Amino acid sequence: MTVPPSTNSAKERLKHGDLVLCMALRQARTPDIAMIAAAAGFDAFFVDMEHSPVSLETTSALCVAALATGVTPLVRVPGHDGPFLSRVLDGGAQGIIVPHVNSADEARSVVAAARFPPQGRRSVMGSGPGVAYRALPLREINDLLNARTLLIAMIETPEAVADADAIAAVDGIDMLLVGSNDLCTEMGIPGELRHPRLRAAYASIAAACASQGKVLGVGGIRGDTELQRDLVGLGARFVVAGSDVQYLMNAARADVQALRAIAP
Repeated sequence: MTVPPSTNSAKERLKHGDLVLCMALRQARTPDIAMIAAAAGFDAFFVDMEHSPVSLETTSALCVAALATGVTPLVRVPGHDGPFLSRVLDGGAQGIIVPHVNSADEARSVVAAARFPPQGRRSVMGSGPGVAYRALPLREINDLLNARTLLIAMIETPEAVADADAIAAVDGIDMLLVGSNDLCTEMGIPGELRHPRLRAAYASIAAACASQGKVLGVGGIRGDTELQRDLVGLGARFVVAGSDVQYLMNAARADVQALRAIAP
């Protein structure tokens, strides 16, 4: 089903408390990945500009391709640079994932860069991919894009966990996304995704989201459906299920192993 580009289908699902499944893109460079994600049943993908060399131009092409599929295009930006955040959104992203948001002040700075007045101070471009280049009054464009943009703050340090309630309370932030691998590494327990201290951090962030009416997201958990089920039970409604690299490697490895087993 084609969804109008002004609609952010993932954000609408989250408003109703539905589970949103997201795929990370690190190697995909061609627009057909949007159709592949849709055919696989994903609700969203994010282009990982923090951990890949993908360009801004390619990122925009991937986001625009997704707009007609119903898959919500998100971008994990490499940092907090305000003009870069607005360029990603101008290029067709329906939301941004901002890494290492450690305080409420940093969250407010992100909102200022990513939302138009009166919520923020994002520079105005006018009609673009987000409204399918329709000729609309500027006020309507700004209001539409403010409403449709999904703004996600990543919680990846003990400092951010301690300030999670204040970060979640910032008007304009929609979600706290736990970067499980960075967080456990910062905590001195790299790779120990079932460690009690990490579990306590999940619970603390979940409580902050619940108290402030924000969405809890989790990322970095690969192939552990039991743990993902536990975190959904804790309140998570946005799950980064895996990456293009992971899916390619898993399928390729399984095929090679099966064929090696029958080799004479």
